[in-house]
Amino acid sequence: MTQKEIFDAVQEIFRDIFDDEELVITRDTTADDIEDWDSLEQINLLTAVGRRFGLKFKLEDVSGLENVGAMLDLVERMLKS
Repeated sequence: MTQKEIFDAVQEIFRDIFDDEELVITRDTTADDIEDWDSLEQINLLTAVGRRFGLKFKLEDVSGLENVGAMLDLVERMLKS
């Protein structure tokens, strides 16, 4: 799976979770950039991303994610291993 395919899938997940078809994320997007992104939505995002890619995240994997780019990098690493 290419980086673009991963990004596009994550973009759709964000739009679904936040119920906003106009939402556009970048690698630099953080919780501060999206009004409704709180700790519960973080869990929903990670659950949806994990389900979409068939991954199971561990707490140590996700506790230091600073932005969407870090999430994308994590998904890509886990898909390669």
